[in-house]
Amino acid sequence: MGQDILFEFIGTAILILFGAGVCANVSLKKTLGNGAGWGVISFGWGFAVFVAAFISTPYSGGHLNPALTIGLAIAGSFKGNVIGYIIAQILGAILGASLVYLMYKPHFDEEEDADKKKGVFCTGPAIRAYFYNFISEVIGTFILVFGVLFVGGAEIAGPLPVSLVIVAIGMSLGGTTGYAINPARDLGPRIAHAILPIKGKRDSDWAYSWIPVFGPIVGASLAALLYLLVK
Repeated sequence: MGQDILFEFIGTAILILFGAGVCANVSLKKTLGNGAGWGVISFGWGFAVFVAAFISTPYSGGHLNPALTIGLAIAGSFKGNVIGYIIAQILGAILGASLVYLMYKPHFDEEEDADKKKGVFCTGPAIRAYFYNFISEVIGTFILVFGVLFVGGAEIAGPLPVSLVIVAIGMSLGGTTGYAINPARDLGPRIAHAILPIKGKRDSDWAYSWIPVFGPIVGASLAALLYLLVK
């Protein structure tokens, strides 16, 4: 395993530790952050991206997102091991989600609402309408990847601008689907939810799971193609 792939694994684990962690803190019963609301979640995910990218960017470019890796590759801004990055990102996301479960286990045990438990790990739509849910993920990821490309790629953009874009997407566009905008962010924790011994959990909603995987990939690909057309 190359250093770049290792740091994609580490960075994505940190991303999910902080990102799913803020969801647990806001959603689960008897946490000190219970009920803090959407603004805290949006900023929590933005800060999660900042911390994870700050650590991993010098070594891997800090993609932490298969859709971003694919978009950068289509645009010619990344010539590394795309498959290796994606596998590392998904495995890192599983680890990060598992650490959140370990840290918040007493609160998972206290929480009766199975939907809230699942919501710590993976996204779901506010209104289940698959076509519109898919479009939401396409648009959100398009904005993310198009912005990164026009400031010179993930590594050149730096953690802070990308993190602020994540906060903006969450607060403005995230209310429809929970703005996965990252296949690893959703699929890795969804796998963790399925395999972890979470007390009173529900199914992992695999019928919806394709949307936060393929929607972001389509959005990133469209952003890369438009970038190549107009640059």
